[in-house]
Amino acid sequence: MGETLKIAFVYDVIYPWVKGGVEKRIYELARRLVKRHEVHIYGYKLWNGKDEIEREGIVYHGTIRPKKLYIMGKRAVLPPLIHALKLIPLFKNEKFDVIDCQASPYFPAYSSKVGATFGDSKLIITWHEFWGRYWLKYLGKAGMLGQVIERELFNLTNNHVAVSLKTKRDLLKAGLRSPIKIIPNGIDFNKIQKIKPAELESDIIFVGRLIREKNVELLLRVVKIIKGEIPDIKAVIIGDGPERKHLEHLTHKLRIQKNVTFLGFLECHDDVIAHIKASKVFAFPSLREGFGIVVLEANASGLPVVIVDHEMNASRDLIVEGRNGFVSKYEDRDFAEKILLALEKRRKIKNVAINIASRYDWEEIVRELEKHYQGF
Repeated sequence: MGETLKIAFVYDVIYPWVKGGVEKRIYELARRLVKRHEVHIYGYKLWNGKDEIEREGIVYHGTIRPKKLYIMGKRAVLPPLIHALKLIPLFKNEKFDVIDCQASPYFPAYSSKVGATFGDSKLIITWHEFWGRYWLKYLGKAGMLGQVIERELFNLTNNHVAVSLKTKRDLLKAGLRSPIKIIPNGIDFNKIQKIKPAELESDIIFVGRLIREKNVELLLRVVKIIKGEIPDIKAVIIGDGPERKHLEHLTHKLRIQKNVTFLGFLECHDDVIAHIKASKVFAFPSLREGFGIVVLEANASGLPVVIVDHEMNASRDLIVEGRNGFVSKYEDRDFAEKILLALEKRRKIKNVAINIASRYDWEEIVRELEKHYQGF
């Protein structure tokens, strides 16, 4: 297996206190790597008690306790900046073989560079997305600063990892000349197979943070369209976020409140999988995804997935049209038609979807990453 390494993962929010795709990736990699290596995770202090704690053999280092992660539906800027400043003295006290810093929210990558220089560590920047000109759409003229800060990460290291082919293409297009290794996200495939369906059955299910980019509004409008053909259509929405009240209000406005159930945030991930297994089609209208772990989890549960074809949506590369799901145009009618098609074809798709998802088991992913760490 090679030498034992001391590894640091750097991000802002941390699993299981916050459950998103990047957080889940770090956790799943860390809990497997810690069997053979020393693993630390740096992020916000989202727990009570000491700043440094140990769970499952992983050492967690907390910096700040942010009051809000989102302001006006957008990720707050000040917390990651303060977090980055707090990281510098922490890195002075620890020396690592590898510092694996997630590119976003950018500021900690600069602190990680300082830490890597102090400790003669190898710095890896892991890219889940590359925004580029999307910054202008997201923040207007103020987005120019985001563009500059993001682009300057190219100069911090020659070691870059992309979690998807789309992100690698975006980085190359933006001018990154260093080698880019693709190491995708994964799923706990065998565990998913053992989970039994929940009692609450549904026709359509969505799982994700309720933020604007997840585009759940489109799904609700589509439920309204499908209701015209299937009056008792049932949709379940799992997740929470700043858009929840607006979306709940929209169900009343569209008169589909009896067709849509908001379950909120589920503490236990097994319960999320159980509800996916109790549904027929996974609807994922998100416009911006760095990868889309939940797409693979839905496939592993035997569900076809319907996604939107959008330039910022990397989950597009996970779908083989007609085999494990369908890709819709960014319009209500086409998304509705694709969901109806998925409902019709789901039994035929089930085994193929499960087989495609099996290729992304975390055990395979971690072996690839470990080899990459040790190959410097």
